[in-house]
Amino acid sequence: MRAGDDMRSLVGFLIDFVLLLFAIVVALLLRENFELTVTCLIDAIPYFAATATVAVFVLPVSGINRSIWRMSTLPNYVRIVLAITVIVVAAVAMTFAFNRMDGVARSLPILHGILAISLLVGARVLMRMCYIARQTRKAAMAPMKIVTDELIETILVVGISRLAETYLQSIAELARNRFKVVGILGRSRRHVGRLVGTTKVLGLPEQIETVVSDLELHGVFVDRIVVACSFDSLSENAQTSLLAIEQSGSIELHFLAERLGLEKGSHDERASAKVCDEIKSRLSFQISPDDINTFGQRHYWKLKRFGDFFSAAVLIVLLAPVMLTIGLFVSMTIGLPVTFWQQRPGIGGRLFRLYKFRTMAGAYTPEGRILSDDARVSTFGNFLRRTRLDELPQLFNIVLGDMSFIGPRPLLPRDQAESYRARLLVRPGLTGWAQVVGGRIISKEDKAVLDVWYVQNASLALDIEILLRTVPMVLFGEQAFKPLIKRAWTDLNVIGVLREDLSHEATKLMYPAE
Repeated sequence: MRAGDDMRSLVGFLIDFVLLLFAIVVALLLRENFELTVTCLIDAIPYFAATATVAVFVLPVSGINRSIWRMSTLPNYVRIVLAITVIVVAAVAMTFAFNRMDGVARSLPILHGILAISLLVGARVLMRMCYIARQTRKAAMAPMKIVTDELIETILVVGISRLAETYLQSIAELARNRFKVVGILGRSRRHVGRLVGTTKVLGLPEQIETVVSDLELHGVFVDRIVVACSFDSLSENAQTSLLAIEQSGSIELHFLAERLGLEKGSHDERASAKVCDEIKSRLSFQISPDDINTFGQRHYWKLKRFGDFFSAAVLIVLLAPVMLTIGLFVSMTIGLPVTFWQQRPGIGGRLFRLYKFRTMAGAYTPEGRILSDDARVSTFGNFLRRTRLDELPQLFNIVLGDMSFIGPRPLLPRDQAESYRARLLVRPGLTGWAQVVGGRIISKEDKAVLDVWYVQNASLALDIEILLRTVPMVLFGEQAFKPLIKRAWTDLNVIGVLREDLSHEATKLMYPAE
């Protein structure tokens, strides 16, 4: 397995290295108006050599060749930008020291840097888009099969041991579609930040409550904690924290040694039965398989996806100075990193990382004291939220195919009720019908009905109307349009999408005649 990983890293390095040098040739062509001469190439040889020399060291150190291209995300692209910047600056310095860049245009390194970033990032984006296209092709033809599937269960492992390694390997080989290990808690501080296989060590067992809380900030909710070491080997603080979590009933706690019969104890007697007091929503939606199949084959979705990709790519280029400025202010007023991600369910219920600019400082002071949300939000953060500028990084989500400009807003996994999963038949959006008709001042039931109504009625005309309504919403605030909300309820009742016990009687109950 290690040899295979090393080979993939070597191949990734070679591809990046070739693209980096190829970018010099393209930059020369552009600089010379596509009239490249032998003399020009000879003059550029020192710059070629300096770039190759620096790249041999910088590319592996930056780690960009070790990333999985089809799973690349915004932090990977930022790392590429930094690596290319270092390579170009160092190559210019070496060439200047060698011959003062004699015969090389001063604009060449700038063109080279821009082209190299475009090629390296573009290759990864293309690979990710092809991967997403393959994964979503079946979903577009039969979305309901995906929508009704059970969500992946998230697991946090406590302890680094041979037992933990075997458990991780078993999940990878036998149940990767049912379980996802989100992290490991190691034995000592030297383990934190390192990898066990491909799983990151997030902290120590004594920090389990903090780790779980931090994961929830990113929209990752732990369903099960698996203790892969002896309970007695844990510190008293770690044991107390684990027992508190077990007694709360919010997360399942499994002891591997006990379940394998390797250790006897009273763990099963402590709190083996989890209390579940979740209140089921009476509201649910039923769309027939035939309607879903017809819905998935509409040509509008291809047109919409093309428009999303092209528009988002253009806006990323045009708004790059704005995003860089916002990132600078965020770093100065809130701190690094400048972006924040949360895990959200997208089309078909598949999880993706949604990015935003940070608007809140860390949850804890240097002394470990918990800060309130009001204390964490800065004035600049409030401005970003009010103007929706904190959502500009989601343009990258749109380019990658995770999102659309128009669609139901992606919810946190715990807020995405099973009975509302019909809203996941389309890509989530930056703005949607529920946002411009009511936003945060209407009930979650109204939002669900508006989202499903959009799924049923999506069209170019409706998307344009939503865009036009978004502008006054951002400028003047949210407003509830009760006639449009009532129409959505009525329309879904008429076509039989609402469950039978929520037909006209439910509509009259929620929206009685005035």
